Amino acid sequence: MKLWSKGVEPNELVEKFTVGKDRELDLQLARHDVAGSVAHIKMLQSIGLLTPAELSALLGGLEQIGREIAAGQFAIAPGVEDVHSQVEMLLTQRLGEVGKKIHAGRSRNDQVLVDLKLFFREEIGHIAQAVQALFETLAALSEKHKDVLMPGYTHLQIAMPSSFGLWFGAYAESLADDALLLAAAYKIANQNPLGSAAGYGSSFPLNRAMTTSLLGFGDLHYNAIAAQMSRGKTERALAAAMAAVAATVGRFAMDVCLYMSQNFAFITFPDALTTGSSIMPHKKNPDVFELVRGKCNRLQAVPNEAALLCANLPTGYHRDMQLLKEIMFPAIEDLRSCLHITRFMLQHIAVRENILEDAKYDCLFTVEDVNRMALGGVPFREAYRKVGEQVRQGCYKPEKTMRHTHEGSIGNLCTEQIAAKMKKALEGMGLP
Repeated sequence: MKLWSKGVEPNELVEKFTVGKDRELDLQLARHDVAGSVAHIKMLQSIGLLTPAELSALLGGLEQIGREIAAGQFAIAPGVEDVHSQVEMLLTQRLGEVGKKIHAGRSRNDQVLVDLKLFFREEIGHIAQAVQALFETLAALSEKHKDVLMPGYTHLQIAMPSSFGLWFGAYAESLADDALLLAAAYKIANQNPLGSAAGYGSSFPLNRAMTTSLLGFGDLHYNAIAAQMSRGKTERALAAAMAAVAATVGRFAMDVCLYMSQNFAFITFPDALTTGSSIMPHKKNPDVFELVRGKCNRLQAVPNEAALLCANLPTGYHRDMQLLKEIMFPAIEDLRSCLHITRFMLQHIAVRENILEDAKYDCLFTVEDVNRMALGGVPFREAYRKVGEQVRQGCYKPEKTMRHTHEGSIGNLCTEQIAAKMKKALEGMGLP
């Protein structure tokens, strides 16, 4: 069944190519398609296009389909093009002619837009919750290990003292920034396109404010063409937010891989969370974090994929947009899996204490000593020269006393302020 069928069956090869992966991917939209249809028919009844009895029958039919979806008993039958066609076909089979009335006042264009908006809105919420959970884990580790020092690096050369509190807290705050982009993507997704039909509105007296309220959207896509243009725009906004989260998580995964290596040996994980070698019995490989790094690197390409797919398209709907589902749906799943596994692994991380007692890290404290001398009245450049000369002569002996007190330093991590940042970003999505 095809909603656009005019009695002539398309060429089999053409149908296979144009349908693509829609039958498979559309199953993820089924719940949302039913929700959109429920709102739409309630609106149709309010403007006189359905009788109360017809509305009652259709609502019952949609509720039954909804139960089948929840039970995993819903499928798109062979020869049926997509989820929209399947739902309408089932209603018509079960209820008769009234099932054919469900499509009045809308097109597959705004129908799929509604499904996608509802889907993306929900998925952004799931991603945000996973980000929040990882954030809280990082923040807790930051506080737990705030007094455990570790080397800080620039150019991969030892630079200045850092701490595990500072390291974990840095990634927590980075996620708080990423959450702002998720909130922006949520706001773009949280607009109702229903009623824009094929992109030019309808001669039916549709009540678009009613469906906006029924579906819980924050606002309308008012202009019918703009509503259609949001296909691709929504995906690009979400892709950018996902890439930002992935960049943070991927960079953290790289740090973990580095710090787990014997040359650093700053952190460890239980044997059961690492893998081994078929010939080297000593190996504890960070495969989880290598795969997280790889998946997150791939996610960096998603905004570009979405942008290139939509580049230079003229006004109106084009079938190119169908391919956005093939880009976005797997990407969402990959990002969520990376967030969940990273949090799981961090629940089992062990950090090494007393790292800086090793003499090879003595030079980390040169800046501390320069600053101490400057605070005592020695001009900074003179203090810098004196300590540098000690290092060159091999007679430098650090004091190893830390005096960091300003906001965001080793001695003042500002964990509560960073948590407030995250809370504010999540409130933009209606999350606690």
